[in-house]
Amino acid sequence: MRTLIKLEILRTLRNRRYVFFTVLYPSLMYFFFISAYSNGNVSTGVSAKSYFMVSMATFGAVGAVLTGSAQRISLERKSGWTRQLRLTALPGRAYAVAKISSCAVTTLPSILVVFVLGAFEGVRLDAGQWLGLVAALWVGSFVFAALGVALGYAAEPSAVQPIVMIVYMLMAAFGGTWFPVTGGLKSVARFNPVYLYNQLAGFVHPGTSFDVSAAAGLAGFLAVFVAGAAVLYRRDTKQA
Repeated sequence: MRTLIKLEILRTLRNRRYVFFTVLYPSLMYFFFISAYSNGNVSTGVSAKSYFMVSMATFGAVGAVLTGSAQRISLERKSGWTRQLRLTALPGRAYAVAKISSCAVTTLPSILVVFVLGAFEGVRLDAGQWLGLVAALWVGSFVFAALGVALGYAAEPSAVQPIVMIVYMLMAAFGGTWFPVTGGLKSVARFNPVYLYNQLAGFVHPGTSFDVSAAAGLAGFLAVFVAGAAVLYRRDTKQA
């Protein structure tokens, strides 16, 4: 399984589309948003530089695992690679774990690059906050890696990309990625894993502590997505 994880990571990092859409694109969007807010605050006590540093890091992380895992799995199913793996000694659960783990590892560049830009722009956190932020976003990305695996087994290659993009953009639009979620939207946003993901990193903002309810919500989504991926994997096995 370690060999498969290593192979998946190398394949992803060599992909130019991955580098652009999950590393460079969120970085460019970060500069766009902080310029749009004229380096001011997006809400009371939260600077635009700090807020969008987090939201663009989560945007890149979600994009890295969703687009990477879903499309690759769908293509592997069509090409027969998944069927070949089933003929080896590699158990199905190991294949799923390898996919989720390798996808989660590839989120680190998208997170770290935006954080470096944030620090360069003047975001000041202590060492513990930086480490905690990286850890929170990395662990949270497993939720979307599991969703990507489920989508990869749910759709054919011709349909998986538009489905992923629609899901990705809708979750981002109503999850606090582009603007703070306020008012009545909050009651709906708590059912959005991207909103919970952004809330998970909110402890770095002044007067905000670690959101335990957001962590519990993400754990619930992780369980649902993993279960869904397992069901779809078994269905695909029967059809093969």
